[in-house]
Amino acid sequence: MSKNTETPKQPVAADNDGKFAMSRHNYKLLLIGFGIVILGFILMAGGGSDDPNQFDEAIFSFRRITLAPIVVLAGFAFEIYAIMRRPKAE
Repeated sequence: MSKNTETPKQPVAADNDGKFAMSRHNYKLLLIGFGIVILGFILMAGGGSDDPNQFDEAIFSFRRITLAPIVVLAGFAFEIYAIMRRPKAE
């Protein structure tokens, strides 16, 4: 019988040498994407009536039904790009 003389392996977290997972530019892009998503939700807001007995057609406007969801989805797509973007080699 032979003894196992292998040295224990280093944990995976030690490979990054104390660096962040993404560059500073990636985090800036994440904040921009977050702002786009918030803008989409702001565009969805409103359209309600002050009187609950009266129906207001403004709830079905182009801005709330079409534009705002497209802006939110574009923001999420931008977030994915910001996460997946590799930093340029220096």
